Amino acid sequence: MTFRRATAYIGLGSVLVAWLAGAAALTSGPSGAPEPPARAQVSATQAIADEVQHQASRLRSRLATAPSPREPFRNPFTFAPRAARPSGPSRPPAATETTAPDPPAGRAAEPPLQLVGMAERQTPAGLVRTAMITSDSDELFMLVEGDTLGGRYRVRAVGAEGVELTDLVTGAARRLTLR
Repeated sequence: MTFRRATAYIGLGSVLVAWLAGAAALTSGPSGAPEPPARAQVSATQAIADEVQHQASRLRSRLATAPSPREPFRNPFTFAPRAARPSGPSRPPAATETTAPDPPAGRAAEPPLQLVGMAERQTPAGLVRTAMITSDSDELFMLVEGDTLGGRYRVRAVGAEGVELTDLVTGAARRLTLR
């Protein structure tokens, strides 16, 4: 240890001792000052408590004479019952699908299909059209001529305005057109 370092340690130590001695000599107040009597503190606290009780009783009396809330004219969380619509003629079927008569007993009903788009691409063999068909299960089928749809229909022809399907179960033709 060098002389400088030893001097620094001794100097810092003496400053620390002086600081602690000065802090111990300080007190919170003069020792000869009398403390206020406990009775004065109790009476000040009691005065505040009495004032709170007085204000609470005034509030109770005002609330007792206040008008009660009215019944609401409407409940914003419920809906009014709707009037029954008169039954009229039904709308004509959509133009996107030809409607077939109701199947006789024993025949399966045709699934709802809709032609939603057409695509064309030029190949060396010629123009190839792709039909985009959706079903009620929100599946999109992209079909070209000769493809099968759900194991039930075969695409016979894909034209510019629509597609012709052949039912593999009954052999009937079904045509879907664009809107």
